[in-house]
Amino acid sequence: MKPEETAAVITGGAGGLGLSLAAALGGAGYQVALLDRDVRGVEGYAAFEADVTDRPSVERAVAQVAETVAPPLVLVNAAGIAESSGLLPPDDDLWSRTQAVNVTGTWIASTACLAPMKEAGAGFICNVASTAALEGFKYTAAYVASKHAVLGLTRAMAMDLDGKGVRVCAICPGFLDTAMTERTVANMTAKTGMPAEDARTAIAKMNRSGRLIQPDEVAEAILHLVASDYSNGEVVRLD
Repeated sequence: MKPEETAAVITGGAGGLGLSLAAALGGAGYQVALLDRDVRGVEGYAAFEADVTDRPSVERAVAQVAETVAPPLVLVNAAGIAESSGLLPPDDDLWSRTQAVNVTGTWIASTACLAPMKEAGAGFICNVASTAALEGFKYTAAYVASKHAVLGLTRAMAMDLDGKGVRVCAICPGFLDTAMTERTVANMTAKTGMPAEDARTAIAKMNRSGRLIQPDEVAEAILHLVASDYSNGEVVRLD
């Protein structure tokens, strides 16, 4: 794949991590295309409205990318939600929307881009999972289950596409220095009365490094995977 002739599609592209990914992939020469439910205010990149839980919406956006940007041969599934809840009383709505965005959204975007990738005989999909795909955390059963599913999907797709020129990998970052983590901090503060700075420190200590991971670090790791032609089914932990 020649970067200048390839669209790098990023779901959840209007968020903090998505924009860091856009800067890294754009800097490497790829034609960046952002997919998000709300792309108002996005500047400097081709942006398309799409809800990853809705297949017609995603397929329409992917077709627009192919028509107006370049063949969508790189996909980073960065769209995701993380909400906390105890096991009881069971919050079925939280469970359903978490699986819909994190798992079904990854499935829909991946398969929507798969046809042009297989036609070109080349492609790369990176699923942004989490350290929650590798272990469990309290009060996040729905999120942990969804990220375990994303990791399983990554491995299964890598096997199905082995030898077909399309590679599928996953990156498992720990807690990031993003708005999503700030919402977690706010939630902890509201529920426990813990000062925000103490909550942020407690979250950072859950990473092996003892600090929050910067979005740029995730972007650089994904860029390395894109450039590593031999990588298929690889899972990278970053915390």
